[in-house]
Amino acid sequence: MKKLSLKNIALALSLTFSSASVLASDTSNATTSIWEVSNGKDVVYVGGTIHILPISEFPLPKAFSTTYEKSDTLVFEVELPDPADLATQQKIMAAVAYKNGQSLKDELSEETYSALNTYVSAFGATADQLASFKPGMVASMLVTMEAQRNQLAGDGVDAYFTQLAKRDDKSREYLETLDFQIQMMANMGEGEEDRFIAETLTTLPELKKLLTQTIEAWRTGDTEQINEYVIEKFKRESPASFDEVFTQRNVNWVPQIEAMFGDEDQEFVLVGAGHLVGDGNVLKLLEKKDTRFNNYSATTMPLYLTPSHYNNLAWPLILLASSEYGCSPRIVSIKDTSFSVAITFTRIS
Repeated sequence: MKKLSLKNIALALSLTFSSASVLASDTSNATTSIWEVSNGKDVVYVGGTIHILPISEFPLPKAFSTTYEKSDTLVFEVELPDPADLATQQKIMAAVAYKNGQSLKDELSEETYSALNTYVSAFGATADQLASFKPGMVASMLVTMEAQRNQLAGDGVDAYFTQLAKRDDKSREYLETLDFQIQMMANMGEGEEDRFIAETLTTLPELKKLLTQTIEAWRTGDTEQINEYVIEKFKRESPASFDEVFTQRNVNWVPQIEAMFGDEDQEFVLVGAGHLVGDGNVLKLLEKKDTRFNNYSATTMPLYLTPSHYNNLAWPLILLASSEYGCSPRIVSIKDTSFSVAITFTRIS
């Protein structure tokens, strides 16, 4: 198998980037993953999202549709990079790759490295081909590959509403810069590389069950389950990274959300729902600021498929096949309707 190219890895990054936090809700009596946060007479809507959501999980709970319709501005964690922007992809690559001859292999035990090689061999790859990347990037690729194998991969709620906001010409704002998230990805698992990769590999066989349970908890607003599936699990698997990925970011977002009160825009803030559960979550931090909360009930909303959905369709096969045969996938046609997205790939010699 040929060495993975920049375009191949850029495709993987477009699917996995910003997937550190997934899931939903806050109070045990919640019925969906959106809150009306009020300060006096002003309101900001805060919604928990899932960054990996298969198309089969659409339509979304109706509360997402109704909140979107009444909102002027959509606020996301970060503006995701365009896979066609090679300069940005090269910047990401430089951050998530080792330098000066370093290798992930040097940080892993023989047992963990062998287990990694065994897992990726099912996709026609080898551990040596991934060893130039830092643990956060490798773990993200592994999770996305397993999700795709179980037909659970797909652009999440964030990507869906990004496309709708573009279509409807609604304002979009962001809580973080791309540089911040690039560095977060680069730092993830640092200092605990063997534990981080070993725990990820251990989790993969149960990923289908975990994602299915998590999605159901997100749809129904079962915050206790989401806290267990996401926050407590992350603490167990990567305690050194938890503070950077969750705690610090929650604290950083609160002043930005507070600043949304008192203007004329109606904001709809969409963040990974893991940030809305557990100790020190965004809602609890806002509550300390004398804000009030109302939770929405859940039904369903109409289904709209957007061109962004192509990003997650059978990507491991595309990634590995293009590397094996020296070709690059290119979208040459997309048919966007309310029921289907038709995609054609062309081999580029």
